Amino acid sequence: MSNNVYGIDLGTSNIKVFCKSTGKIINEKNTIAIVNKNQMYAYGDSAYAMYEKAPDRIHVSFPIVNGVIADFNNMQTMMFELLEKHTKGKAHGAEFIVAVPTDITEVEKKAFFDIFFKSKMRPKSVLLCEKPLADAVGLDLDVNEPTGRMIVDIGADTTEISVISLSGLVLSDLLHFGGNRIDESIISYVRRTHELVIGQKTAKALKEELGSGVPGLEKSMVIVGRDVVSGLPIEMELTAADIYAAIKDNLNSICTSIKMILEKTPPELARDIIHSGIYITGGASQIHDLDTLFTQITNIKVNTCDTPEESAVRGLNKIVSDEKFGHLGYSMKTRIYK
Repeated sequence: MSNNVYGIDLGTSNIKVFCKSTGKIINEKNTIAIVNKNQMYAYGDSAYAMYEKAPDRIHVSFPIVNGVIADFNNMQTMMFELLEKHTKGKAHGAEFIVAVPTDITEVEKKAFFDIFFKSKMRPKSVLLCEKPLADAVGLDLDVNEPTGRMIVDIGADTTEISVISLSGLVLSDLLHFGGNRIDESIISYVRRTHELVIGQKTAKALKEELGSGVPGLEKSMVIVGRDVVSGLPIEMELTAADIYAAIKDNLNSICTSIKMILEKTPPELARDIIHSGIYITGGASQIHDLDTLFTQITNIKVNTCDTPEESAVRGLNKIVSDEKFGHLGYSMKTRIYK
């Protein structure tokens, strides 16, 4: 492949783009602000800053819902503007490799393909790669070996639990559940328990600061919300114990799904997983002591990484740079456009 190659991970919450020529990762919010129904007002981090604050004439939305493209035109427009801004036109005629969830339909995968294949950038080629495989390569695992690995990718709207071996997926389960559902649980708990209405951004901040997989974290945070009784804004201090109570059921649901996949795993692969451990990645995997919770539930060690939200896009870089991983990318053009 040429140097003009871009690895793309279109996440629900963030877009991650790896540029092979510069070696840098672009990481922006997957958010778009629209005025007059079809005119783009802002995108990325600047659009996310308007979320929950914009007047009625500005509609702020997320083009990816539950891991798939829900708003194709806005997603394509935003992707083009993002690449133009950061690459200064170098994305034209480039090669793209895009991470896609596994348990989605061929039509939904085709949408990921067409975002680039049918764009103004006129790409030289567009390849897709199953996201669990990209995650594994980004975590420095040799997916070509006959060794079982379990990857748990906890994103904003989805959690993908996969067992891989010999460059393929042995088992995979895509849950329509992730960090956003945890945020909603925090909003509901704070309203029910403390009679305080808070927004999605405040809930996300509480999850990141006070969220924990096991009880015992001794931290607190002062937030501002609207009092249900008086209707006035007030300050309130919440503790890590409050947030643990709000999110523990959500985390237990993920634990249950991990156990179900382990129960279905062939014995020889299960032996490999016990030796190597479970690998957790994705933005929502950064909750304090989440690895401790999973270890308690499964009796298997859990491996974490420094930048879990970027593991897939780092894997895409290795797939286009290292010949031994090149076969992991495939084109839908041969399937659909014959």
